[in-house]
Amino acid sequence: MNDFDVVVVGGGAAGLSAALVLSRARRKVLVIDSGTPRNAPAAHMHGFLSRDGLPPSELLAIGRDEVKGYGATIIDDAVTQVVPNGESHFRVLLGDGQRISTRRLLVATGLRDELPDIPGLRELWARDVLHCPYCHGWEVRDQHLAVLGTSPEAVRYAQIVRQWSDDVVYITEPGTLTAAETSQLAARSIGIVEGTVKQVLADDDRLSGIEMVDGRVIPRQAVFVPPRFVPNNDLLLGLGCDLDEHGWVTIDSTGRTSVPGVWVAGNLANPRAQVITAAGEGTAAAIALNADLVEEEVRTAVHHFDQDTAS
Repeated sequence: MNDFDVVVVGGGAAGLSAALVLSRARRKVLVIDSGTPRNAPAAHMHGFLSRDGLPPSELLAIGRDEVKGYGATIIDDAVTQVVPNGESHFRVLLGDGQRISTRRLLVATGLRDELPDIPGLRELWARDVLHCPYCHGWEVRDQHLAVLGTSPEAVRYAQIVRQWSDDVVYITEPGTLTAAETSQLAARSIGIVEGTVKQVLADDDRLSGIEMVDGRVIPRQAVFVPPRFVPNNDLLLGLGCDLDEHGWVTIDSTGRTSVPGVWVAGNLANPRAQVITAAGEGTAAAIALNADLVEEEVRTAVHHFDQDTAS
């Protein structure tokens, strides 16, 4: 069985940043990555200082090389199970049957975006169907934009999207807007389209419009959709980590969970974390993890010292 100080599950920005800090701290680190990053469909990432516009795959490739350069190990596989192995230690089972022993665990498996069940929407996801105006707003600035009113927060979301274009329409089911919301949208010249969306139309694999059930077609170049964020938290559930009322793992300021020895970083606990935010959270978790390991090592050293002194 392979023994590590820290196993990092998830090789995105959060996981690799944590692995970088821990390997530089001379820890024996293993990163296990299933190869399904959330931002894989996106051509570029934005808002990451000094790396703005870089394809997500390039960031991960650079990160992997840096992590391996400090002696960490990276395995392309999925974790099927994690079981406790003494106080704050764990055994990790991989898809290929390999078993790993680790003193600490950092889970950075992210989340998945659940989109409304509208034909044509998923096919254009992360290209002309977007969810984050701070990530993609600049690229569609001054275009004909739409916002789908699929959640209670969607009106406020539309007001934010309005920052990037003077031509924004808000599409929602009839009778869902309050008088105040209608007034707020009208005050900022956001068009209101009430009705049921039938499908998203594309021309040459680019968004061309939104077709309504009643036959209307709203010509648009990009559409923003507030997705439902679902954490990939099966491993945490199996370990018995505490969750809040919305199903998200509860953590402290460093990412420590309620289960001793288990930390979390990135979108798994913070659905609104951008890439640069997730990287920072991975760093914070790594520093806390290393401190926790040092505390354990001090306790062990003192115990052995006392035994030697008494004998």
